[in-house]
Amino acid sequence: MFDNLIEVFNLYPAVFYISAFVFSLLVGSFLNVVIYRLPIMLERDWKNECKLLLSDPLNEPDNDKIQQQIDQQPTFNLIKPNSSCPHCKTELKPWHNIPLLSWLALGGKCSHCKTAISVRYPLIELLTGLTGLFAAYQFGVSTLTLWAMLFSFILICLCFIDLDTMLLPDQLTLGLIWLGLMANLNGLFAALPDAVIGAVAGYSVLWIIFQGFKLLTGKEGMGFGDFKLLAALGAWMGWQALLVIILLSSVVGAVLGLILLKLQNKNSQTAIPFGPYLAVAGFIAFYWRQDIIEYYLQNWVYL
Repeated sequence: MFDNLIEVFNLYPAVFYISAFVFSLLVGSFLNVVIYRLPIMLERDWKNECKLLLSDPLNEPDNDKIQQQIDQQPTFNLIKPNSSCPHCKTELKPWHNIPLLSWLALGGKCSHCKTAISVRYPLIELLTGLTGLFAAYQFGVSTLTLWAMLFSFILICLCFIDLDTMLLPDQLTLGLIWLGLMANLNGLFAALPDAVIGAVAGYSVLWIIFQGFKLLTGKEGMGFGDFKLLAALGAWMGWQALLVIILLSSVVGAVLGLILLKLQNKNSQTAIPFGPYLAVAGFIAFYWRQDIIEYYLQNWVYL
């Protein structure tokens, strides 16, 4: 069956591209859930761990009571509870969860209370659909497309979670590192030795910058999640891509950072997440790093 599907995709490229777009839209709907729920799940776990750690280890009845309270908490994960309106808590019907179409059909409002639904939800679905379609266009009917989609989908998650919470969860950053190394076992995007060195160097470079900044200013300029994200990008693309990614993230950060500060009416001392800029730079480098390097060598190196 799988071979027949590949044959159809090869014979009818339009079917392949449409399938890639629709599949990515569906994934985008799930990414909205991950972006919203994963930070809440992490915060809940941290609070529960703190309750247990701060309890008296010699007071078994109280410890048992705390554990019982934790066990009785309502289920909250990526599957349960079912999606609902943030305002009136009405559970969404299956046909209210169709990517893009449901939001447009409902006029961007809850079907029950008519409260506006954030345009961000369909935009993330559309962004995911377009990145999946672009991966299909770049790599065609191959396993490279699936790997590129996976890479892009995780970057989207990390980008928006960091924008919302200034967190880059280990569940995603570490997973992205291992996936990059697995993808390059056979050198899909980089030679395996280059990927391993890229992961080590990516983490080390930002760690050294972090320590130097802290030593000079007494402040922490970034989080450890940023180190892991750059390590993941190095694992996917090899150490050769790190300089391009760092330079691109600096440019993207300078431009978008100023825009965000202006839009939010905040001053330059406001902490801003670095993860989204790394994610955007990583996506650009994943597809165009060689073009960027060649352009630089042809137009700037001899100036």
